Amino acid sequence: MRTASITRNTAETKIAIEVNLDGSGTYDIDTRIGFLDHMVEQFARHSLIDVKMKIDGDLHVDQHHTTEDSALALGQALAAALGDKGGIGRYGTAYSPMDETLSRVSLDISGRPYLVWKAGFSQPRLGEWDTELIEHWFHSVAQTCGLTLHVELLYGSNNHHICESIYKGFARAMRQAVELDARKGGAIPSTKGTLSG
Repeated sequence: MRTASITRNTAETKIAIEVNLDGSGTYDIDTRIGFLDHMVEQFARHSLIDVKMKIDGDLHVDQHHTTEDSALALGQALAAALGDKGGIGRYGTAYSPMDETLSRVSLDISGRPYLVWKAGFSQPRLGEWDTELIEHWFHSVAQTCGLTLHVELLYGSNNHHICESIYKGFARAMRQAVELDARKGGAIPSTKGTLSG
C-alpha cells in the first residue's frame, strides 16, 4: 500500500495528515473551516485516495495559515506516498460538470511545481471560507506535491458549483495520475529516469 503520514507543527498551525493512494475514498477531515472540509472530502471521495486531516490553526488571526498549511501538508503527504513514482500514470485530465458549470483540470506529476489558474469567484466567501484563498490552496498543494497543474473554469456562474467542480476535477485527474499501470512494470514514466524535478 502506498501510504504516508505527515505531522507539521508551527506557531501558526498544528497538522496531522494520513493518505492512502490505494484507498476507496474514505475521509476524516477537520480543518475547522467548514467549506474547506467539504472540498477536501470531495477530493478524497472522487480521487479514491483515503485522507485523514486534522488541523488546529490560528483562525483567530484569519484563515490564510490554515488553508495554506493544509495544502502544503497534503501535497507533502501525496509526494511521500508516491515514492519514486514508478509505474504511475503520471498524467491526468478531467472535465467536471456541475449544473451550469464546467471546469477542466489537467496535471502532470512532473516534480516541477507550476500552477496555471484561469478561474475566479464573484463573491468574497463560500460559507465562511475566503474565496481568494482557493487559488492559493491549489498553488500550495502543487508546490509540495511537485505538480504541473492547470485549472480552468470553462463557464459557470454559481460560486459553490464553480469551486466544487474544480475540486472534483482535481480529484479525478489525480486518480488517473497516481494509478499504477501494470504495463509499465514499475518503470518511472520519464525518459530522464526520474520525476524529481
